[in-house]
Amino acid sequence: MRPVESESVGVVASSENKVLAGPTARLVAKTVLAIRRQRGWSQDRLGHELGYSGAAVSALETLAQPPSDQMLLRLEAVLGEGSGFFTDAMASIQRERYASEFQAFSDLEREAVALHIYSMHVIHGLFQTEAYMRALFNGGYPINSEARVEELTVGRLARKQLFDREPTAMIEAILDESVLTRGIGSKAIMRDQLLHITECAKRRNVSVRVLTLDCGYEGEYAGDRGPFTLIETREHELRAYTEIQDLSTLIDDPATVSVHSQRYAKIREQALSPRKSLDLIEQLAGETT
Repeated sequence: MRPVESESVGVVASSENKVLAGPTARLVAKTVLAIRRQRGWSQDRLGHELGYSGAAVSALETLAQPPSDQMLLRLEAVLGEGSGFFTDAMASIQRERYASEFQAFSDLEREAVALHIYSMHVIHGLFQTEAYMRALFNGGYPINSEARVEELTVGRLARKQLFDREPTAMIEAILDESVLTRGIGSKAIMRDQLLHITECAKRRNVSVRVLTLDCGYEGEYAGDRGPFTLIETREHELRAYTEIQDLSTLIDDPATVSVHSQRYAKIREQALSPRKSLDLIEQLAGETT
């Protein structure tokens, strides 16, 4: 994923952002510059009107730092004159925050009727706390700059809107027990992360199950091929998505999707019930002190 940087951490001129900025971000930057000059305002003056620094405006206009949703709302209020131009740009800019290979999946995820998730390396992004995200992005490889960590965090947090979207999306996650016991960041971060999962699981549109480490002792272990997500689209078609070692694949071939669907059914069969899963997660949270 390649989400944009948030202005909340200060402005860091990024040549990478300038090169990778999408067409909507470029159009917004060009429009802001044109309106500002038309009004005879300096970058500092526009920044004052928006509630940001002049440096933040400069970063926006030069594509060093494309705007967040919050900045777009302020731009609409100050420069939009009721046109809706800046608020209408939100969805497109949010899409441009991701690398091209992730964009197709992000479109489907945002509009999904249902998601069925199997997670076995780390806790799935939709269920991560901000602290857990930052610890992952700070501790991974290649090494990320502070600005890059902020970019990635902003993009992942934006995906959480799915939990509260109307119409409601049904979300089921099967978490391998290893992701619940693998320490990320600190014990405090992990304890809060586990408790966050229990809160997510209490939503009426969310179900969480745990595939225990000892499930293979029963003679079957269907989760050995790695994590994946099944997406039911608005047209009630099923897609499968896999991502490993920075390579992502969106699968629409019916036969291949069927195999993933059947595999998910076997994993679900081998996992604990939602109630027992919640008890286990709460127990692990209590032990993480």
